Amino acid sequence: MKTIAAAELKTLQKNVTLIHVLPEEHFAQQHLPGALNACVYEMVFLSKVAELVPDKSAAMIVYGAGAPSLDSTTAAEKLAKAGYTNVRDFRGGLTEWQQNGLAVEGTGLIGDSINPDGLFKVDVETSVVRWTGRNLFNHHQGTIKLAGGRIEVQNGALQAASFTLDMNRIVCEDLVDTAYNALLIRHLRDDDFFAVDQFPTAEFVCERAEPLPSCTPGTPNYTLHGAMKLRGVTQPLSFPAVIAAADADHLIGQAQFEIDRTQFGSQYAPAGCLPSSAST
Repeated sequence: MKTIAAAELKTLQKNVTLIHVLPEEHFAQQHLPGALNACVYEMVFLSKVAELVPDKSAAMIVYGAGAPSLDSTTAAEKLAKAGYTNVRDFRGGLTEWQQNGLAVEGTGLIGDSINPDGLFKVDVETSVVRWTGRNLFNHHQGTIKLAGGRIEVQNGALQAASFTLDMNRIVCEDLVDTAYNALLIRHLRDDDFFAVDQFPTAEFVCERAEPLPSCTPGTPNYTLHGAMKLRGVTQPLSFPAVIAAADADHLIGQAQFEIDRTQFGSQYAPAGCLPSSAST
């Protein structure tokens, strides 16, 4: 996937379509001048882009919060698979743009004026966990649906969270051959990997949420410290996450983490690849 830096983007800005791939509330808060909005985390992402950019050969640049977030990379990959032929990923996103002293548009108010409180349940239909399995020679990628989850907030501050993965709903997205795809999924479900018949769910429980005071809008604002349970084995796990208020009644979140599946009792070691990292 082709990428672009802020300096080059500034010179091309008026000649390409900019797509801000974060949720609408982030777009309202701040976005690159002239950008359009299509949230990569929504199921209607591709159809929304099709409305905004009907010509699949048109020059398009997607961006999000910036590294280490995978939001724009995920968007670019989805668009390439959908047939868009001239898409570039502004990997640095809002972070790099502002670090270069370039102006943004927006209210700057969303998130600052909302102070959520209470227990929030995860929407399992719209939420998604994307996994990438890799070794030295190969990699595959796909999704796992959530079976449930909850986030507790007190006076705007994250207190606790838990997320349950439905291991029966693991999907591989990059193998186009249906026979090989089905073979991989069966293999991931058996005892060599995740033993799904015996352990149909995996769970992360956040025991402590550490605020990150130096965060900027759209970048991780908490480090979640807790434990991951997979194949009946529990191991400590910590990772940065973005947790923000969409409005008084809804939260949005995004995180990326890596695990070593051998630490959970999965010892299979072929020349193929193993799902070992995930993002939500």
